[in-house]
Amino acid sequence: MAGHAWALSAIPDLPQTPPGMGALGSVQADRGDSGRGPAKSGQAQFGRMLHRRDLCDREKRGAAVGKTKRGKGTKLMAVADGAGTPIAVHATSASPHEVTLAQGTVEQRFTEDLPERLIGDRAYDSDPLDAKLAEQGIELISPHREKRSRPATQDGRPLRRYRRRWKVERLFAWLQNFRRLVVRYEYHLENFLGFVHLGCMLILLRRYF
Repeated sequence: MAGHAWALSAIPDLPQTPPGMGALGSVQADRGDSGRGPAKSGQAQFGRMLHRRDLCDREKRGAAVGKTKRGKGTKLMAVADGAGTPIAVHATSASPHEVTLAQGTVEQRFTEDLPERLIGDRAYDSDPLDAKLAEQGIELISPHREKRSRPATQDGRPLRRYRRRWKVERLFAWLQNFRRLVVRYEYHLENFLGFVHLGCMLILLRRYF
């Protein structure tokens, strides 16, 4: 479709231009007496070039697509319970750090009650995030980074729960079984998130019914 308009074969049974295209009348070729004579053979008219084309200005390559080291993509955040079933999912651009997306993921939960604790990897080692979740009654369990300069806030006993973090990784493995969620093909983020919710529903149905 990136070629010239004259390369397209003419189809005699094409429907007429819809009324909504009337605003583009100034772009269409003048069919009156312009003094130039008939159009050359093989040269398409503007009215046919604009047929069934999306002329709305919008962001290229879809919404909520951010740059990563491997290219551009969308980041999918999730919270799993003790059984590994999803209780919250959140999709956004891949550029922001996970620390800035943790609070928004909790707000997108399927349940009314807040989780008692959240277990994350070293990327979630953030004192502001720890304090913000503590105000809501949520305990953040995350091992400290090796180059951390501030005093330690995590001790050995709560960190024993960190061994259960593999359950959220299993949740993502379950979601990857749905081929529609492996690669995002939808332009609108809401459409992609709808497929993610559908995958979560199937996981819950298989788990409890």
